[in-house]
Formats: sequence, C-alpha cells, structure tokens
Amino acid sequence: MAQSISTIKLTHQIRHRAYNLKALEKNNIVEYVLGKGDFGFTVVTAGDECRRRQQQRLYIIIIFTSTQKTKARTTTMSGEVIQCKAAVAREAGKPLVIEEVEVAPPQKMEVRLKILFTSLCHTDVYFWEAKGQNPLFPRILGHEAGGIVESVGEGVTELKPGDKVLPVFTGECGECRHCKSEDSNMCDLLRINTDRGVMINDGKTRFSKDGQPIYHFLGTSTFSEYTVVHSGCVAKINPNAPLDKVCVLSCGISTGMGATLNVAKPKKGMSVAIFGLGAVGLAAAEGARIAGASRIIGIDLNASRANEAKKFGVSEFVNPKDHDKPIQEVIAAMTDGGVDRSVECTGNVKAMISAFECVHDGWGVAVLVGVPNKDDEFKTLPINFLNERTLKGTFFGNYKPRTDIPGVVEKYMKKELEVEKFITHHVGFSEINKAFDYMLKGESLRCIIRMDA
Repeated sequence: MAQSISTIKLTHQIRHRAYNLKALEKNNIVEYVLGKGDFGFTVVTAGDECRRRQQQRLYIIIIFTSTQKTKARTTTMSGEVIQCKAAVAREAGKPLVIEEVEVAPPQKMEVRLKILFTSLCHTDVYFWEAKGQNPLFPRILGHEAGGIVESVGEGVTELKPGDKVLPVFTGECGECRHCKSEDSNMCDLLRINTDRGVMINDGKTRFSKDGQPIYHFLGTSTFSEYTVVHSGCVAKINPNAPLDKVCVLSCGISTGMGATLNVAKPKKGMSVAIFGLGAVGLAAAEGARIAGASRIIGIDLNASRANEAKKFGVSEFVNPKDHDKPIQEVIAAMTDGGVDRSVECTGNVKAMISAFECVHDGWGVAVLVGVPNKDDEFKTLPINFLNERTLKGTFFGNYKPRTDIPGVVEKYMKKELEVEKFITHHVGFSEINKAFDYMLKGESLRCIIRMDA
C-alpha cells in the first residue's frame, strides 16, 4: 500500500538526463502523473512522457510504495483556470488562428475535458463560412472529438476525472419527457442550439482571452486543448477504445448509420437508396450493409464517389446528371416500382422529394437526414402519402448521447463496425487549416486532428 506521496514542481526545462524516471522506478516509484505547466495532468508510464515532452515544463507527482504497486492518484486542476491552445475562428471564412486562451473551471453540471483527438465535420465548415445563419465570432468551433475528463463541476456524479469520453453536440438530461421516452432523443434542455455561444448554466462563456469572451459552438468547442461541456452532452465510453478512431462516432457516422438502423429499419434482403455519398451518406450505407440489405443504391452528382462507395456496401451507383427524367422515376424503373427504404443525406429539397417519391407504395419508408436552409419548403402530392408511403425525419440517428453512443463504440470494439474507412486524412493541431482545405476540395471524408501535434 502507498506510504507517502511527494510532489516536485520543476520550474526549469526538464531533460531525460536531468531527471531519470527509470532510475526512480528502481526505488519503488511505480507510477507518474505528469502535467504540462498549469494545463492539467495525464497518467503515463515511466519514462514515456519524459521522452516525448522533454522540452516542456512539467509537474511530477510521485507515489512511493513499500512492496506493493499501486495506481497513481488522479490529479486535476479543478477550480483553477487553465491556459491552453485553441484554434479560434475570428472572422467568417478566414483561417483559424492558434492562440493561447483561458478556460474557466466547470460550473454546476459541467465537466472540463482534455481533448486528445478531434475531426472536422461539414457543419463546422458551414458555420465557419457563416452561410445561412447568424454569424457569431470570435468562436471556437469543433464538435466531433474524443478526450478525457479533467475535472467536474458541482452535481456531476456519473463522470470523474480520467474517464474516457466523447463530447456530443446534443444532450440527454435524463429528466424531460423526451429523455424518458424510448422514441425520442430531442432533449428539452440540451438539444442542439446553433445560435447559443454560451453555457446554459449562467449564460457566460468558459473561454476568454485578455478578459474578452470567446464563444462556444454547439456546446462542445473541441478545437481547443481543453473545453467545458454540460455533463449531459458527454458519453462515457469503453476505456480501451482508441480515441483516434472512435472520435468520429460523436457526430456524422452515428447520424447516418442510426438513420438507417434506428429509423428506416430495413429488413434483411430489402433494397435501400442513399441520396448523397458524403461521410453521413456512406454511414447510412454502412447501416444498410449491417442490416443485410440486398441492394444498396447510391445517388450522387459526383461521379468520383462511385468507387469509394463500394467499400461501404453500395452495389449500384446512379448519377442524376446521366438521366433526362426525375431520378425517382429512374430508381422506380430499376426496382420494380421503388425501393423499400431510402435515406436522404444532402439537405437539398429536390433530393428530399426524390427520396420520398422513389420508395415503393404500400410499405416504402423515406428518412430525411440532411439539414435544408431554414426557409426551404417540401412539396409533394398528397396521394403519395395516401398510397402508404411513409416519410420520417431524424436527428443524430435517433441515438440518445449518453445512453446509446457507448453501445455504438462497442460495435466498433467487437469489429461489427469499421470506422477506419471513414478516416482519409490526419493532421496535427497546428495544421488544422489543412483539414478545412481537404474538405473544401472534396478530398476527405474525415480528417483526424491530433491535439498534441
């Protein structure tokens, strides 16, 4: 059992030769907790962090034991302001700027997370460009990520420092009618709010620089080494899950896959049409593959996506540009009256109408996933409904963040779901603007951004 705990604060730059962790291990020092300056702490094995961060300032908490090994004590900066790097969007469409910012401690029902990996989603780009919504700057974007809990605020009981988590852009309070319903994930308290740039607890930001606030994004703001999130928007996951892979499950992939598995619900042997073969659409196709669909028809205006889509189970590709009649008529002719299920992932109203009108009468179900412009209108003939076609919408694939997302991660851990094929690029945090370039050029599905590089 542990006999004593000593804390050494090294104010000089540490070098491997100056402080040999291997030598300390021989003297019954068995675990080390290292933290960069005032930026928080991470449990590491002997010698490893010293080699990786030998040019940085460190704290070392050393646990001495007599004869038995013990685990390192969890150490946090709870209650203190953390200074860290963040990629700040200061103007619409301008490159993000890596800056030193201050991150306040978590307040009631909030947690502060250390983000280890994040990725870029089209939603980040959309709001960075400030198209079709109210611009809010300066702002820290990012909402698809993985990290560990650094500290927790008052009232948080289901999370603790050191937990491996995925922050999610929507939440689950557990108390409202939606959270108590098995049929809804539209939490009254924590559902997505794209205009809100502050925390719901007190209407203030947790980010600042030189005393000036920096606004939040979707309650997550993962383009920062540390962020503060409402505890209801944090999914605790398997501690063995690789965050550089499963971080992509906190938004787009779960949205598309869930739209198919949880809402369209195709039976084995059914036909499924997927409109739009970006990351969300390919995830919807992956859901159809998992469900055992016999035909998965991909529809996209970009012919270059045809080959890539095959990796996700798409068996046939249709480009509307290649036909002189409505695509719903083309699909109906291909499938003897229409597909059994369709999933629309573009947000384009014409595609939405086509997705609905291409399903078979009597049992066909169409699911809308893509987000249209706020003033768009959907028009179709009432007879399409009377002929027993069903139209549904979905939000985040009908997954409840805290309840269901850990199970999605388990699908990956059991090799029932492959996420690696969604990840096309990797960049360091200092090169985050490259991720935007890749997406704007249509070259990437998901670009993983490593926060410590």
